[in-house]
Amino acid sequence: MARYTGSTWKKSRRLGISLSGTGKELARRPYAPGQHGPTSRTKLSEYGLQLKEKQKLRFLYGMNERQFHNLFKKAGKIREGKHGTNFMILLERRLDNVVYRLGLASTRRQARQLVNHGHITVDGKRVDIPSYSVEVGEVIGVREKSRDLAVIKESLESLYGRPEFVTFDEDKLEGSLTRYPLREEMPQEIEDSFIVEFYNR
Repeated sequence: MARYTGSTWKKSRRLGISLSGTGKELARRPYAPGQHGPTSRTKLSEYGLQLKEKQKLRFLYGMNERQFHNLFKKAGKIREGKHGTNFMILLERRLDNVVYRLGLASTRRQARQLVNHGHITVDGKRVDIPSYSVEVGEVIGVREKSRDLAVIKESLESLYGRPEFVTFDEDKLEGSLTRYPLREEMPQEIEDSFIVEFYNR
């Protein structure tokens, strides 16, 4: 299954979650798209609820189904902690997500593009794989040739805060994971237990 490249606003309204992280998609029309508008919808079955949570998380991090499921299985091999929480930590450790968390991009999709185009370094070496798993202490930076990119400057100027599990030096344009995130520091609108139930059916 290919990665979704359509309208994130429609998808956000369908799933009831802001995929961009700005909340603009739901500000004016906080209901699913369609000709009937904000009318009551059919109540979802248990499977429907599980599928919706899975789709919310998958589209939030911009992954295709195979990548997403493989990472879920990898999380299941971690002995300590809950499967759902470990899965979300692995998602947060993706290089494109860390670039987004550091404020170098305003959306995860934009962060993925920066990584793909070779603008990002890990410990001084260029890495162009968005799924690269960042370790605590690794330094994520911007290539010297890319430091004047307008998209990076605009993202940093519009940033309103960073999570506590990352640090960032605005002069050097580099930062790192100081620790793995806690469950309460990751998307609260996701019921990760539903996702575990979906894949363990």
